[in-house]
Amino acid sequence: MRSGYTFTPYTAPEQEPFDKLFDVFKELIVHTSGEFDEAIDWLKELDREYGLTTPDYGIDDFIEDLRKRGYIRSEEKLGEGGTALTGKLERLIRQTALEQIFGDLRKSGTGQHTTSHTGQGDEHTGEFREFRFGDPLERISMTESLRKAQVSHGIDELRLDEQDLVVEDTYHKAQMSTVLMIDISHSMILYGEDRITPAKKVAMALAELIRTRYPKDTLDIIVFGNDAWPVALKDLPYLQVGPYHTNTVAGLQLAMDILRRKRNTNKQIFMITDGKPSCLRNPDGTYYFNSNGLDRDIVERCYAEAQRARKLHIPITTFMIARDPYLQQFIHSFSEANQGKAYYAGLKGLGQLVFKDYTQRRNKNAS
Repeated sequence: MRSGYTFTPYTAPEQEPFDKLFDVFKELIVHTSGEFDEAIDWLKELDREYGLTTPDYGIDDFIEDLRKRGYIRSEEKLGEGGTALTGKLERLIRQTALEQIFGDLRKSGTGQHTTSHTGQGDEHTGEFREFRFGDPLERISMTESLRKAQVSHGIDELRLDEQDLVVEDTYHKAQMSTVLMIDISHSMILYGEDRITPAKKVAMALAELIRTRYPKDTLDIIVFGNDAWPVALKDLPYLQVGPYHTNTVAGLQLAMDILRRKRNTNKQIFMITDGKPSCLRNPDGTYYFNSNGLDRDIVERCYAEAQRARKLHIPITTFMIARDPYLQQFIHSFSEANQGKAYYAGLKGLGQLVFKDYTQRRNKNAS
């Protein structure tokens, strides 16, 4: 009798017509920055090439189902009819990004940035100790307390005294405040490489990760081009690259202003960029631009902001998505000035790197 493997042609799992189109549509709507009509046009092109629909279920049927299921709604745009995404679809897009990038993460009620200190924290250690004045009542282990009472007083005279009470130690879990900076300068779509769509997916996935797994943490998202400004969570699918230069200094200043107002001791900045700062805002409100190489004045201002963040105990982790050696050298020097970290991995695996850095960072207990 021989044993071994039998290989057969791959057969895709059966999907309902709506589900098959919906999986493709969710990808397209991110690439088109929420432009529904453009996404549908792309879907029709893919249908003509790959036969996604059937005689019994076409694109019009799919659009009608989107409306019935509460994923899209009609709206007026400058006097003309249009179609907009609903909050239900925006949430689903974030959840899909989380599943694609971070895998099947389960929702947890508390954060998981464990510290080495025990006390009145969030996570059980499995170790027990005697009750002390000030311990919360919910930490008392009734099973261990009754067992100790039996040993102390005997089973015939069972009573529970204060000295019989046993509590389970817990780890503190440090809360973290993060600002995610996304470069939206024109170079993020130059040279035939779409860098902004993966950055958007990372932002949506990280936001969903924190919302579901680390609900005590905070995440603020800002974008930086000629200037820097915050972006609401619901607006992430619509994020677009502009005809902008890269004002890294403005982004860092805004990030630090946001973190300065946070009560958490543990703060950090994540920055997704192609690494080339090319813009500064002058004190009089005008802008200074220089896209030729690395401008010395702009670079020095970036180093100064990195050092300022270091003094504020705010580490900066840079995710560098360009491969130019001179830009990578700049990011290396920038990280040294901050004593932060830098990843030079391109677009593939960007999300996994963000996830790894976020979840593996262990913070000291804020005491």
